[in-house]
Amino acid sequence: MNKTALVTGASSGIGKAVSKTLFALGYNIVICGRREEKLEGLKKELGDESRVHTLLFDVRERAEVLRQIAELPGRFQKIDLLVNNAGNAHGLDPFQKGDLDDWDKMIDTNVKGLLYVSKAVVPGMAKRKGGMIINIGSIAGKEVYPMGNVYSASKFAVDAINQGMRLDLHSLGIRVGAINPGLVETEFSEVRFKGDEEKAGKVYQGYSPLQAEDIADLVKFMATRPAHVNIADVLILPTDQASSTVVNKKL
Repeated sequence: MNKTALVTGASSGIGKAVSKTLFALGYNIVICGRREEKLEGLKKELGDESRVHTLLFDVRERAEVLRQIAELPGRFQKIDLLVNNAGNAHGLDPFQKGDLDDWDKMIDTNVKGLLYVSKAVVPGMAKRKGGMIINIGSIAGKEVYPMGNVYSASKFAVDAINQGMRLDLHSLGIRVGAINPGLVETEFSEVRFKGDEEKAGKVYQGYSPLQAEDIADLVKFMATRPAHVNIADVLILPTDQASSTVVNKKL
């Protein structure tokens, strides 16, 4: 295979699992993130470092995103698959108590960051009349839950952007699809609760949550469909979860 994938938020969790899965499929990988030591560790873990390139940026920094992707070295310039995975939740508060800084982080990362990276990659796909984009959304982009107000708004935006991309890009041969996970055991809750490991750990107790590898398996499935098949939108939940608020916890 002589294809290249770019994965954002690759330093841990879903992004790391996706990067490892796509690398095993034979893709050259551009791994993007904010934590240099984590990216370098992943690069070494993958083994063949000639097939891996790291980009150190925060997706919220528009100028850096556009510059670094534009300056990718030759063998990594042609992006065949973009996985927009970078995203986060900050805080879990009723609207009236919401922190404005938390709101900015979620909107800037989950929405604007996805747009910046896509804007840097899509023109090349359009010129070549081919490629695939997989946007990692959330069940929170399908149904709002209490105290998830702005996080849900950001993921509803991802859902709308995903649909808009598909409408605008399908005539160029670019496949666009979304994966919307329910509860996945990653650093997500630790970030949401600002480092409170005990509080974060309780989110995943009493049932079997999804693992990052489950999402990576779905990315693999989407990426390996025949060229005439586009998996447009997938909601994936652990068996113990029926909706954003209904979870069969056996505590």
